[in-house]
Amino acid sequence: MRRTEPPGESAPAPPADSRTARPGRRREARGMRRTASLVLLALAVFFTALSPLMRWYAFPRLAKIPPGQYQDMVLEAEPATLLDYGTMKAERVPKVTIVQTLKGDVAASERIEQSAGRDVVVWDALSYVVGPDGKMVSEIPERYLFDAHSQEPVHATGEMVDGDPVRREGIEFKWPFLTEKRDYAYFDAQTRTSAPIHYKGTRTFHGLEVYYFEQTVPWTRVALPKKMPVKGITPRSVEKMGTTRWYTTKRMFWVEPVTGAPVNGEEIHQEELRGGDLLPGGGKVTAFAGHVKMRADYIDSTVALVTSQRTLVLLLTSYLPWGFLALGAVLLALSLHLEARGRRPRTPAGPPPVPAPPSSGDGVVGAGP
Repeated sequence: MRRTEPPGESAPAPPADSRTARPGRRREARGMRRTASLVLLALAVFFTALSPLMRWYAFPRLAKIPPGQYQDMVLEAEPATLLDYGTMKAERVPKVTIVQTLKGDVAASERIEQSAGRDVVVWDALSYVVGPDGKMVSEIPERYLFDAHSQEPVHATGEMVDGDPVRREGIEFKWPFLTEKRDYAYFDAQTRTSAPIHYKGTRTFHGLEVYYFEQTVPWTRVALPKKMPVKGITPRSVEKMGTTRWYTTKRMFWVEPVTGAPVNGEEIHQEELRGGDLLPGGGKVTAFAGHVKMRADYIDSTVALVTSQRTLVLLLTSYLPWGFLALGAVLLALSLHLEARGRRPRTPAGPPPVPAPPSSGDGVVGAGP
Protein backbone atom coordinates (compact mmCIF):
# COMPACT_ATOMS: atom_id res chain seq x y z
CA MET A 1 0.00 0.00 0.00
CA ARG A 2 1.12 3.68 -0.58
CA ARG A 3 2.26 5.70 2.47
CA THR A 4 0.62 9.03 3.12
CA GLU A 5 2.46 11.98 4.59
CA PRO A 6 2.12 12.40 8.30
CA PRO A 7 -0.11 15.22 9.38
CA GLY A 8 1.67 18.59 9.69
CA GLU A 9 4.49 17.62 7.37
CA SER A 10 5.04 19.01 3.87
CA ALA A 11 7.48 18.48 1.05
CA PRO A 12 10.80 20.47 1.30
CA ALA A 13 10.75 23.90 -0.45
CA PRO A 14 12.76 24.24 -3.69
CA PRO A 15 16.11 26.09 -3.39
CA ALA A 16 15.97 29.85 -4.09
CA ASP A 17 17.58 31.29 -7.29
CA SER A 18 20.98 32.91 -6.53
CA ARG A 19 20.11 35.92 -8.76
CA THR A 20 17.15 36.85 -6.53
CA ALA A 21 18.43 35.67 -3.17
CA ARG A 22 20.33 38.90 -2.30
CA PRO A 23 18.67 41.93 -3.98
CA GLY A 24 19.65 44.14 -1.04
CA ARG A 25 23.33 43.47 -1.59
CA ARG A 26 23.06 44.36 -5.26
CA ARG A 27 21.38 47.65 -4.50
CA GLU A 28 24.10 48.38 -1.94
CA ALA A 29 26.84 47.65 -4.50
CA ARG A 30 25.18 49.89 -7.09
CA GLY A 31 24.94 52.66 -4.52
CA MET A 32 28.65 52.38 -3.66
CA ARG A 33 29.59 52.49 -7.35
CA ARG A 34 27.40 55.57 -7.80
CA THR A 35 29.06 57.33 -4.84
CA ALA A 36 32.55 56.43 -6.06
CA SER A 37 31.63 57.71 -9.51
CA LEU A 38 30.55 61.09 -8.11
CA VAL A 39 33.73 61.39 -6.01
CA LEU A 40 35.92 60.61 -9.02
CA LEU A 41 33.97 63.12 -11.11
CA ALA A 42 34.51 65.83 -8.50
CA LEU A 43 38.25 65.07 -8.40
CA ALA A 44 38.40 65.10 -12.21
CA VAL A 45 36.81 68.55 -12.31
CA PHE A 46 39.17 69.79 -9.56
CA PHE A 47 42.41 68.66 -11.23
CA THR A 48 41.25 69.78 -14.69
CA ALA A 49 40.50 73.26 -13.34
CA LEU A 50 43.80 73.31 -11.43
CA SER A 51 45.80 72.75 -14.63
CA PRO A 52 45.28 76.22 -16.22
CA LEU A 53 45.34 77.90 -12.80
CA MET A 54 48.82 76.49 -12.15
CA ARG A 55 50.11 77.80 -15.50
CA TRP A 56 48.34 81.15 -15.82
CA TYR A 57 47.75 82.17 -12.20
CA ALA A 58 50.28 80.49 -9.91
CA PHE A 59 53.33 80.65 -12.22
CA PRO A 60 53.30 84.45 -12.82
CA ARG A 61 53.13 84.95 -9.05
CA LEU A 62 55.48 82.25 -7.80
CA ALA A 63 58.30 82.52 -10.36
CA LYS A 64 60.42 85.50 -9.40
CA ILE A 65 63.99 86.62 -8.76
CA PRO A 66 64.87 86.59 -5.04
CA PRO A 67 65.68 90.08 -3.72
CA GLY A 68 68.80 89.01 -1.84
CA GLN A 69 70.58 87.20 -4.67
CA TYR A 70 74.36 87.51 -5.00
CA GLN A 71 76.23 86.52 -8.14
CA ASP A 72 79.72 87.07 -9.49
CA MET A 73 81.20 86.44 -12.91
CA VAL A 74 84.74 86.55 -14.30
CA LEU A 75 85.38 87.38 -17.95
CA GLU A 76 88.70 87.57 -19.75
CA ALA A 77 90.12 89.08 -22.91
CA GLU A 78 93.33 87.42 -24.01
CA PRO A 79 95.21 88.94 -25.61
CA ALA A 80 94.02 92.55 -25.39
CA THR A 81 95.11 96.12 -26.13
CA LEU A 82 95.38 98.65 -23.29
CA LEU A 83 96.32 102.30 -23.11
CA ASP A 84 99.45 103.19 -21.13
CA TYR A 85 98.50 106.53 -19.57
CA GLY A 86 102.17 107.27 -18.87
CA THR A 87 103.13 107.29 -22.54
CA MET A 88 99.58 107.69 -23.96
CA LYS A 89 100.27 104.79 -26.32
CA ALA A 90 98.34 101.56 -26.83
CA GLU A 91 100.13 98.36 -25.81
CA ARG A 92 99.48 94.68 -26.44
CA VAL A 93 99.01 92.76 -23.16
CA PRO A 94 98.49 89.04 -22.55
CA LYS A 95 95.23 89.33 -20.63
CA VAL A 96 92.64 91.72 -19.21
CA THR A 97 90.20 90.47 -16.55
CA ILE A 98 86.70 91.83 -15.93
CA VAL A 99 84.98 90.92 -12.65
CA GLN A 100 81.23 91.54 -12.57
CA THR A 101 79.23 91.29 -9.35
CA LEU A 102 75.47 91.54 -8.72
CA LYS A 103 74.30 92.01 -5.14
CA GLY A 104 70.66 92.34 -4.12
CA ASP A 105 69.69 95.13 -1.72
CA VAL A 106 66.78 93.64 0.25
CA ALA A 107 66.09 96.76 2.33
CA ALA A 108 65.88 98.95 -0.78
CA SER A 109 63.61 96.40 -2.48
CA GLU A 110 61.16 96.39 0.43
CA ARG A 111 61.14 100.19 0.58
CA ILE A 112 60.43 100.59 -3.15
CA GLU A 113 57.80 97.82 -3.12
CA GLN A 114 55.65 99.86 -0.74
CA SER A 115 55.23 102.63 -3.29
CA ALA A 116 55.45 100.50 -6.46
CA GLY A 117 52.84 97.98 -5.34
CA ARG A 118 54.70 95.00 -6.82
CA ASP A 119 57.72 92.76 -6.15
CA VAL A 120 60.87 94.71 -6.97
CA VAL A 121 64.51 93.60 -7.10
CA VAL A 122 67.35 96.09 -6.60
CA TRP A 123 70.73 94.97 -7.88
CA ASP A 124 73.94 96.82 -7.12
CA ALA A 125 76.25 95.85 -9.96
CA LEU A 126 79.96 96.51 -10.35
CA SER A 127 82.14 96.00 -13.40
CA TYR A 128 85.79 95.99 -12.31
CA VAL A 129 88.48 95.78 -15.01
CA VAL A 130 91.99 94.65 -14.06
CA GLY A 131 95.13 94.75 -16.20
CA PRO A 132 97.82 92.04 -16.37
CA ASP A 133 99.70 93.71 -13.52
CA GLY A 134 96.69 93.46 -11.21
CA LYS A 135 96.00 97.20 -11.24
CA MET A 136 92.58 98.69 -11.81
CA VAL A 137 91.82 99.83 -15.36
CA SER A 138 88.24 100.98 -14.80
CA GLU A 139 85.48 100.60 -12.25
CA ILE A 140 81.83 101.29 -13.11
CA PRO A 141 79.05 100.77 -10.54
CA GLU A 142 75.36 100.47 -11.41
CA ARG A 143 72.04 100.31 -9.57
CA TYR A 144 69.46 98.33 -11.52
CA LEU A 145 65.80 98.13 -10.42
CA PHE A 146 63.39 95.70 -12.08
CA ASP A 147 60.18 93.72 -11.60
CA ALA A 148 60.93 90.39 -9.89
CA HIS A 149 58.47 88.49 -12.13
CA SER A 150 58.66 90.11 -15.58
CA GLN A 151 62.18 91.65 -15.41
CA GLU A 152 60.78 94.95 -16.69
CA PRO A 153 62.68 98.00 -15.34
CA VAL A 154 61.20 99.84 -12.38
CA HIS A 155 61.93 103.57 -12.22
CA ALA A 156 62.72 104.91 -8.78
CA THR A 157 65.23 107.13 -7.02
CA GLY A 158 68.68 105.57 -7.08
CA GLU A 159 68.58 104.11 -10.59
CA MET A 160 72.01 105.00 -11.98
CA VAL A 161 75.15 104.10 -13.92
CA ASP A 162 78.50 105.31 -12.53
CA GLY A 163 76.71 107.87 -10.40
CA ASP A 164 74.67 109.32 -13.28
CA PRO A 165 70.87 109.02 -12.96
CA VAL A 166 69.39 106.95 -15.80
CA ARG A 167 65.96 105.74 -16.87
CA ARG A 168 66.31 102.27 -18.31
CA GLU A 169 64.11 100.90 -21.05
CA GLY A 170 64.26 97.21 -21.87
CA ILE A 171 66.21 94.46 -20.13
CA GLU A 172 69.72 94.23 -18.74
CA PHE A 173 71.63 91.23 -17.36
CA LYS A 174 68.62 88.86 -17.57
CA TRP A 175 65.89 87.98 -20.04
CA PRO A 176 62.31 87.29 -18.84
CA PHE A 177 61.08 83.84 -17.89
CA LEU A 178 59.96 81.88 -20.97
CA THR A 179 62.03 83.99 -23.35
CA GLU A 180 60.53 84.27 -26.82
CA LYS A 181 62.15 83.96 -30.23
CA ARG A 182 62.12 87.69 -30.96
CA ASP A 183 64.14 90.86 -30.56
CA TYR A 184 64.26 92.63 -27.19
CA ALA A 185 65.24 96.13 -26.15
CA TYR A 186 68.56 95.92 -24.28
CA PHE A 187 70.04 98.68 -22.14
CA ASP A 188 73.68 99.57 -22.79
CA ALA A 189 75.41 100.95 -19.69
CA GLN A 190 78.16 102.73 -21.66
CA THR A 191 75.87 104.79 -23.89
CA ARG A 192 73.04 104.95 -21.28
CA THR A 193 70.58 104.11 -24.06
CA SER A 194 68.53 101.10 -25.19
CA ALA A 195 68.63 99.44 -28.59
CA PRO A 196 67.30 96.16 -30.05
CA ILE A 197 69.21 92.98 -29.36
CA HIS A 198 68.36 90.55 -32.14
CA TYR A 199 67.33 86.91 -31.88
CA LYS A 200 69.63 84.95 -34.23
CA GLY A 201 68.44 81.39 -33.81
CA THR A 202 68.37 78.34 -31.53
CA ARG A 203 71.57 76.55 -30.63
CA THR A 204 72.85 73.85 -28.30
CA PHE A 205 75.28 74.95 -25.59
CA HIS A 206 76.71 72.46 -23.07
CA GLY A 207 73.72 70.19 -23.62
CA LEU A 208 71.13 72.95 -23.20
CA GLU A 209 68.89 74.35 -25.93
CA VAL A 210 69.54 78.10 -25.91
CA TYR A 211 68.52 81.18 -27.88
CA TYR A 212 71.37 83.18 -29.38
CA PHE A 213 71.08 87.00 -29.29
CA GLU A 214 73.36 89.58 -30.83
CA GLN A 215 73.64 93.37 -30.65
CA THR A 216 76.10 95.76 -32.29
CA VAL A 217 76.56 99.21 -30.80
CA PRO A 218 78.13 101.54 -33.40
CA TRP A 219 80.87 103.99 -32.52
CA THR A 220 79.30 106.33 -29.97
CA ARG A 221 80.73 109.09 -27.79
CA VAL A 222 80.41 108.04 -24.14
CA ALA A 223 81.29 109.48 -20.76
CA LEU A 224 84.64 108.88 -19.15
CA PRO A 225 84.59 106.67 -16.01
CA LYS A 226 84.41 108.65 -12.78
CA LYS A 227 87.33 106.66 -11.41
CA MET A 228 90.40 106.86 -13.66
CA PRO A 229 93.40 104.51 -13.39
CA VAL A 230 95.95 107.30 -12.94
CA LYS A 231 96.03 109.70 -10.01
CA GLY A 232 95.61 113.31 -11.01
CA ILE A 233 93.65 112.48 -14.16
CA THR A 234 89.92 113.03 -13.79
CA PRO A 235 87.08 113.05 -16.32
CA ARG A 236 86.78 116.80 -15.87
CA SER A 237 90.50 117.44 -16.57
CA VAL A 238 90.40 115.22 -19.69
CA GLU A 239 87.30 116.99 -20.99
CA LYS A 240 88.96 120.39 -20.46
CA MET A 241 91.75 119.25 -22.77
CA GLY A 242 89.14 118.52 -25.45
CA THR A 243 89.70 114.76 -25.44
CA THR A 244 86.65 112.53 -25.81
CA ARG A 245 85.99 108.82 -25.27
CA TRP A 246 84.33 106.66 -27.95
CA TYR A 247 83.10 103.10 -27.77
CA THR A 248 81.72 100.28 -29.93
CA THR A 249 80.94 96.65 -29.18
CA LYS A 250 79.43 93.50 -30.59
CA ARG A 251 77.48 91.87 -27.78
CA MET A 252 76.55 88.15 -27.85
CA PHE A 253 74.41 86.16 -25.41
CA TRP A 254 73.39 82.49 -25.19
CA VAL A 255 70.13 82.51 -23.20
CA GLU A 256 68.37 79.50 -21.68
CA PRO A 257 64.75 80.33 -22.65
CA VAL A 258 62.85 78.72 -19.75
CA THR A 259 64.65 80.68 -17.01
CA GLY A 260 65.72 83.63 -19.20
CA ALA A 261 69.24 83.35 -17.78
CA PRO A 262 72.31 83.86 -20.00
CA VAL A 263 74.59 80.82 -19.74
CA ASN A 264 77.31 82.50 -21.80
CA GLY A 265 78.17 86.00 -22.88
CA GLU A 266 80.85 87.54 -25.07
CA GLU A 267 81.76 91.00 -26.35
CA ILE A 268 84.10 92.22 -29.05
CA HIS A 269 84.83 95.50 -27.32
CA GLN A 270 86.71 98.63 -28.46
CA GLU A 271 87.32 101.99 -26.77
CA GLU A 272 89.23 105.02 -28.06
CA LEU A 273 90.30 108.44 -26.84
CA ARG A 274 90.05 111.03 -29.58
CA GLY A 275 91.38 114.56 -30.12
CA GLY A 276 92.34 117.25 -27.66
CA ASP A 277 95.60 118.29 -26.09
CA LEU A 278 95.98 115.01 -24.18
CA LEU A 279 96.93 113.13 -27.35
CA PRO A 280 100.02 113.90 -29.42
CA GLY A 281 98.92 115.52 -32.66
CA GLY A 282 95.29 115.50 -31.57
CA GLY A 283 94.66 112.08 -33.15
CA LYS A 284 93.16 109.01 -31.53
CA VAL A 285 94.44 106.10 -29.49
CA THR A 286 92.96 102.76 -28.44
CA ALA A 287 92.10 102.75 -24.74
CA PHE A 288 90.96 99.12 -24.70
CA ALA A 289 90.28 96.44 -27.31
CA GLY A 290 89.68 92.73 -26.94
CA HIS A 291 87.34 89.77 -27.32
CA VAL A 292 85.85 89.37 -23.84
CA LYS A 293 84.68 85.86 -22.91
CA MET A 294 83.37 84.17 -19.78
CA ARG A 295 85.93 82.04 -18.00
CA ALA A 296 85.36 78.31 -18.48
CA ASP A 297 84.80 77.45 -14.80
CA TYR A 298 82.15 80.15 -14.50
CA ILE A 299 80.40 78.82 -17.58
CA ASP A 300 80.23 75.35 -15.98
CA SER A 301 78.86 76.66 -12.67
CA THR A 302 76.32 78.87 -14.47
CA VAL A 303 75.07 75.97 -16.61
CA ALA A 304 74.67 73.78 -13.50
CA LEU A 305 72.73 76.51 -11.66
CA VAL A 306 70.48 77.29 -14.62
CA THR A 307 69.76 73.59 -15.19
CA SER A 308 68.46 73.20 -11.62
CA GLN A 309 66.38 76.38 -11.82
CA ARG A 310 65.00 75.27 -15.19
CA THR A 311 63.44 72.20 -13.57
CA LEU A 312 61.59 74.37 -11.04
CA VAL A 313 60.19 76.66 -13.74
CA LEU A 314 59.12 73.69 -15.88
CA LEU A 315 57.37 72.22 -12.85
CA LEU A 316 55.06 75.26 -12.76
CA THR A 317 54.68 75.78 -16.50
CA SER A 318 54.61 72.25 -17.93
CA TYR A 319 54.96 69.24 -15.63
CA LEU A 320 52.23 70.07 -13.10
CA PRO A 321 49.70 71.65 -15.54
CA TRP A 322 49.90 68.77 -18.02
CA GLY A 323 50.07 66.21 -15.23
CA PHE A 324 46.92 67.59 -13.58
CA LEU A 325 45.15 67.63 -16.95
CA ALA A 326 46.07 63.99 -17.64
CA LEU A 327 45.04 62.98 -14.11
CA GLY A 328 41.70 64.74 -14.59
CA ALA A 329 41.10 62.82 -17.83
CA VAL A 330 41.89 59.47 -16.15
CA LEU A 331 39.61 60.22 -13.21
CA LEU A 332 36.82 61.26 -15.59
CA ALA A 333 37.16 58.00 -17.51
CA LEU A 334 36.98 55.97 -14.30
CA SER A 335 33.93 57.95 -13.15
CA LEU A 336 32.09 57.30 -16.41
CA HIS A 337 33.02 53.61 -16.26
CA LEU A 338 31.57 53.21 -12.75
CA GLU A 339 28.47 55.18 -13.70
CA ALA A 340 27.92 52.95 -16.74
CA ARG A 341 28.23 49.81 -14.60
CA GLY A 342 25.73 51.18 -12.11
CA ARG A 343 23.20 51.91 -14.86
CA ARG A 344 23.69 48.60 -16.78
CA PRO A 345 20.31 46.75 -16.95
CA ARG A 346 20.16 43.38 -15.15
CA THR A 347 19.14 40.20 -16.98
CA PRO A 348 15.55 39.37 -15.77
CA ALA A 349 15.38 36.30 -13.57
CA GLY A 350 13.44 33.29 -14.92
CA PRO A 351 10.64 31.51 -13.00
CA PRO A 352 11.77 29.27 -10.16
CA PRO A 353 12.40 25.67 -11.19
CA VAL A 354 9.47 23.25 -10.76
CA PRO A 355 10.38 20.21 -8.67
CA ALA A 356 10.13 16.90 -10.50
CA PRO A 357 7.19 14.64 -9.53
CA PRO A 358 8.05 11.62 -7.42
CA SER A 359 8.62 8.36 -9.24
CA SER A 360 6.17 5.45 -9.02
CA GLY A 361 8.25 3.65 -6.50
CA ASP A 362 8.58 6.55 -4.09
CA GLY A 363 6.86 5.97 -0.73
CA VAL A 364 6.12 2.16 -1.26
CA VAL A 365 6.70 0.08 1.84
CA GLY A 366 5.70 -3.24 0.48
CA ALA A 367 2.93 -5.24 -1.22
CA GLY A 368 0.15 -7.17 0.37
CA PRO A 369 -0.39 -10.82 -0.14
